[in-house]
Amino acid sequence: MKQKIINSFILFIFLFIGLSLFKLQVIQQRIYKYLSSKNSIRLLPQFGARGKILDRNGSVIIGNYLSYDVLVLPQEEAQINRTIYNVSRILNITSDRLKDKFKSDYIAPSIPVVIAQNIDFKQAIALEEARLESPGIIIQPHPLRDYPYGSLASHVIGYLGEIDRWRLTKLADYGYKTKDIVGFGGIEEKYDYYLRQEEGALSVEVDHQGKFIRTLGYRPPKNGKDIQLTLDLNIQEIAENNLRGHIGSVILMAPDTGEIIAMASYPDFNPEVFIKDSPSRGGLFNDPKAPLLNRAISGVYPPGSVFKSVVAAAGLETGKINLSSTFLCTGSIYIGNQEFSCWDTHGQQGLLQALAHSCNIFFYKTGLLLGAEQIHYYAVKFGLGRTCGIDLPYESSGIVPSPLWKRLHRFKGWYAGDTVNFAIGQGDLLVTPLQMTRMMAVFANSGMLVTPYIVKAIDGEDISIYQKKAQRLPLKDSTVDYIRSGLRRVVSEPTGTARVLSGLKVDVAGKTGTAQVSRGQPHAWFVGFFPFKNPKFVICVFLEHGGSAAASCSLARQIIEEICKRGLI
Repeated sequence: MKQKIINSFILFIFLFIGLSLFKLQVIQQRIYKYLSSKNSIRLLPQFGARGKILDRNGSVIIGNYLSYDVLVLPQEEAQINRTIYNVSRILNITSDRLKDKFKSDYIAPSIPVVIAQNIDFKQAIALEEARLESPGIIIQPHPLRDYPYGSLASHVIGYLGEIDRWRLTKLADYGYKTKDIVGFGGIEEKYDYYLRQEEGALSVEVDHQGKFIRTLGYRPPKNGKDIQLTLDLNIQEIAENNLRGHIGSVILMAPDTGEIIAMASYPDFNPEVFIKDSPSRGGLFNDPKAPLLNRAISGVYPPGSVFKSVVAAAGLETGKINLSSTFLCTGSIYIGNQEFSCWDTHGQQGLLQALAHSCNIFFYKTGLLLGAEQIHYYAVKFGLGRTCGIDLPYESSGIVPSPLWKRLHRFKGWYAGDTVNFAIGQGDLLVTPLQMTRMMAVFANSGMLVTPYIVKAIDGEDISIYQKKAQRLPLKDSTVDYIRSGLRRVVSEPTGTARVLSGLKVDVAGKTGTAQVSRGQPHAWFVGFFPFKNPKFVICVFLEHGGSAAASCSLARQIIEEICKRGLI
């Protein structure tokens, strides 16, 4: 009886094994055949090149060069170890480091793993030869960003990096995925969708040792679209070379169209450190001088006396002052029991003299006649307190204060002292250098408020026609003409605050500003345009804690001189 039970049990086991084999080999044959075929198929990514970035004349600012990545096919552990050892020996990288890279980036048996990137051509050749004994090695060509001019226009261009969680959440629906390389800041971020390439794939069949058998399919990659900017590479270089060593920004813009001809910010950075394993990359984020900040569009500062141009326009438009109006400058005035000073004693001053000499007393009194609300109204009309709409990310809007604003944000009342400070561009008023450039363009182009832009064409198609049209401000022609005349006197008069800009090959007009700050030296401004009669450029030179407007005027002179010397005007 006992023997029968044992025999029955053994028979049951053999019957179970037989049925299982039948199920695997007959019933589920197709499923396992499909899985087996998948184990023998490898998908090799094929990389296209990111779109190039060109200047207005077609010169390449940012291009691409051919790099090489090392991929390893997932195999048996012994074979993997042998393959990694060979790669380690040629690249002079420790095996442990390569193994860690393999383990961290492993996804599936059918997907090769990148264990080294951006190797040079000689190393790529050596690894190709090593494939004879380590067939699991794949050398994958990979276009990478090329920066022939180093840090030139770095704030306009931006840099590249691996997509972060915030961007992935926003862009997943547009085909972005984990580990994608995307733009951060500048054109690289704003126009990433156009610049990014479309990845292709090569499907190959391999044997159990990972040796190539045949190609099964190929989908070619697509390069990104080229983007042409309004920048002039030569003028951009002039602006950056002269700004280097200062903290601040320089902008040159076409007054009639809003095309940005040059936009420099310093300190700058070399975008190349973000595509290479550079130890200096981390320091860029912690540097107190903020080299990643585009001061031209993201930094906000008090404009100082440059703002007097807006107050002059408000005074003329409202009839509070005219060309015959004069005020006596004795060096200071009292508002209540508080003294407000001028930087000099100018005597009797009319509007044109007050602009030329940057007389605070004249504008204190004009500001009191206007009142804070009128000054606020005209400041907003000139585009302050809101972004200019340039096609770059992270533009700041600045602040144009008012009695209501102060009540809501400072929880304080507005006093006459606030009005006189406001009238000379001090107090809570904050602007960007781009806003000041746009404001000055109104006097250069006879009353039009333009929208600055920096992209001229995408993939050869001119998109400048889609830029917002210039808006005519509600200013009388006489208002613009009077202020233009005063801005010219700033340079042409022997006592003008920008007289250092006289005697150039082109006539310059503009306004200086020395903006007081709570800590450190004052900020230095010069914002103007040239040639005076037929302006081709608006120029803004801003030096953070530059000391006085004289420093900005000297820098502006150097830039204009070099532009003329090179025949770029």
